[in-house]
Amino acid sequence: MRYDLIIFDNDGVLVDSEPLSNTVLSAYLTELGHPTSYEESIRDYMGAAVHRVHDLVKERTGQLLPEDFETTLHARVFEAFERELEPVAGVHEVLGKLTADGTPYCVASSGSHERIRVAHRKTGLDEWFEEEWIFSSQDVGKGKPAPDLFLHAAREMGVAPERCAVIEDSPLGVQAAVAAGMDVYGFTAMTPAEKLTAAGPVTGLFARMEELSALLA
Repeated sequence: MRYDLIIFDNDGVLVDSEPLSNTVLSAYLTELGHPTSYEESIRDYMGAAVHRVHDLVKERTGQLLPEDFETTLHARVFEAFERELEPVAGVHEVLGKLTADGTPYCVASSGSHERIRVAHRKTGLDEWFEEEWIFSSQDVGKGKPAPDLFLHAAREMGVAPERCAVIEDSPLGVQAAVAAGMDVYGFTAMTPAEKLTAAGPVTGLFARMEELSALLA
């Protein structure tokens, strides 16, 4: 293994949550008077922390979202997770191989700690992640595309940024990893490869999680 730490994004990389969460988000924004299609939600918010929703709505309309927006959104997303969320196919095997090889890994997600934990419990991924291997944009001042979250994760795990590989599926995540000085591998299951490569220099691309271990070797 040529890396000392593998940093996974969560939504869309470890858990197949993007279709569920963006369906909920687009419907809720539309309900609040900000018509948003599923495709627009994916385009504008995939990979981002929830503050980006507040920022873009205010920028585009001059209006503020309700004070309970995040609470209501999270409740609806968690309900959808409990009904339907599944792990990304092949991810248990990837984590098992990293564990067997003794390669450290962690998760660095734009989602809240509660969102990460709900998703991991539902999909059985909680057995693979110690508490101290879980990092959220809540832990830093700026979410992706700023590099802060990835740099924080590397620092807490005791690994230099240049010895880290980031596994991402969003342009915002690619930008953050490149800004952090880390290699980034783009997962193209939901995001076209050209959108990821347009966001920054990507070390490798893969469409199925089963392909990742060979790329990292």
